[in-house]
Amino acid sequence: MIPKLSNALFVDLVEAVQSTLRTVGYQTLMVVTHYNASEEESLLREQLLHRPAGLLVTGLERSDATRQLIFQSGVPCVHLMEASGNPGVYSVGFSQQDASADMTRHLLQKGRKRIAFAGAQLDSRTLQRLNGYRAEMRNAGLQDARLEWLNPTPSSLALGGQMFEQIMSQQPPVEAIFFGNDDLAQGALLAALRMKIKVPKQVAIAGFNDLTGSDQMLPPLTTVRTPRADIGTAAAGMLIRLMKGETVATPCVDVGYELVVRGST
Repeated sequence: MIPKLSNALFVDLVEAVQSTLRTVGYQTLMVVTHYNASEEESLLREQLLHRPAGLLVTGLERSDATRQLIFQSGVPCVHLMEASGNPGVYSVGFSQQDASADMTRHLLQKGRKRIAFAGAQLDSRTLQRLNGYRAEMRNAGLQDARLEWLNPTPSSLALGGQMFEQIMSQQPPVEAIFFGNDDLAQGALLAALRMKIKVPKQVAIAGFNDLTGSDQMLPPLTTVRTPRADIGTAAAGMLIRLMKGETVATPCVDVGYELVVRGST
């Protein structure tokens, strides 16, 4: 169960899951929840009627009804993209908040003080990234709610360009913008070229997820590289062990992340 297919983030993950499960004879059935809690619950009810051998769900945050459905079904379940230390919860992912804090710290170490955070979709992982940004800005004595630009619409290049134009009109001017996803940051870099704004001389730009094309932008985008394929492979492997009734020694696997510094900061 994944929230979106139009994002390469989840394509990489699903391909790794399917490849791993197929080697041991399992067929992968995929449903898209569109970041909608009620749709996720409805889809889960439908899928449970088909008596699946196992479940892979994205993230840890969901409605109480959906959580209860998973528990009562008795179907082995592994959570993707986030790492949980809660007993009885199987998960493969990383700390979204820590990754965001590291990126914010990088921008601060570059001497940037007025750092804006721009997020879209506002799903739980985006909000965790916002919290990581807030924590670092607060530690530096620089937190300012006026630097937070949050838009509930889906993330896209076009939205990133629009948000960049809005943020750059702010006074006093910002010195860096941390976008919660690479497609937003890519759109911002394209807008900067159109507006003849020099990156990173006038404003630094950073993203998250290291999506396809980020290393080809002008300048190449500084971002957080997230190991989606590794998450898919490890989660599918964990699920296989659970479906076989085997003990999983490490129910929470943190695959980590990598800060990739390029020319945009």
